[in-house]
Amino acid sequence: MMSVLPELDPRLLRAFVVVAQELHFSRAAERLGIAQPPLSQQIRRLEDKIGYPLFRRGTRRVELTEAGRVLLDVANTLFEQMTYGVNAVRRAGRGEVGRLRIGFPTSLALSVIPGAVRRYREQYPEVVLELHELATARQVEALHGGTIDVGFLREPLSHPTFGLETLYAEPILVAIGRDHMLARLPGIPLGSLAMEDFILFRRSIGSELYDRIIRLCHGHGFVPQIAQEVEDWQTIAALVGAGLGIALVPASITRLQLDDVVYRPLDPPNVSTNVVMCWRKDKLAPVVDRFLEIARACLSSGRPAA
Repeated sequence: MMSVLPELDPRLLRAFVVVAQELHFSRAAERLGIAQPPLSQQIRRLEDKIGYPLFRRGTRRVELTEAGRVLLDVANTLFEQMTYGVNAVRRAGRGEVGRLRIGFPTSLALSVIPGAVRRYREQYPEVVLELHELATARQVEALHGGTIDVGFLREPLSHPTFGLETLYAEPILVAIGRDHMLARLPGIPLGSLAMEDFILFRRSIGSELYDRIIRLCHGHGFVPQIAQEVEDWQTIAALVGAGLGIALVPASITRLQLDDVVYRPLDPPNVSTNVVMCWRKDKLAPVVDRFLEIARACLSSGRPAA
């Protein structure tokens, strides 16, 4: 029985199910919107295909045969599966199900990521989320390799296969030891840092922001004296607290509260780093598109969602 079902016209099966439900050809024909003779012909064709009668036709009543009862169970199961499958396809097309992989640097985990992810999770609870803490350079590699779908970067980069959108500008602050004489100032002129030891992340971690910091210093007439290059912002803050130097950091790093570290704005306070959302233009799946919409709504105001 099951081996021949894939060969059957779904319209014949649908007609059979309606007749089996009504057990009356006239009422079934009315439900289907056709005349009774064509309906009877369809049932005959289905019985010829199956090889057995599906109904016992009497003058006053119609009954299912044993073969008809089995076919009705099978047909109902098939239609339920088809309905489920169509709904699943539609939900995937709307971005309501699937898998979404997001990359982000540590500093943005302290600010923008939690709010955007929480709102996305509330609206699309059945999408499987994978969050990957990755520096900018690693995110670019992951986007190329297809192991993440969306990345959050600091400073825009130029690549023909990437879609890029600047979400907001985040102020750059000075992380400085609490006992440092400059820490007493409400704002620190960048030029006053010319003789200070700088602690920076390695350029291989994020070349765009690294180069921006170097250019800022050059623009104020000095080459920064780099005492240490490290892997992450937590280590930078810890080394500042240990008195090994100062650092220029995005404002979100102020959430790393250490006893021996204070954060001061630059004077004038018009230096910032752009937070950029990035994705593969040729891999814009519905789940990605829905997340981009939510991230824009959460973050483009310039005030990251908490």
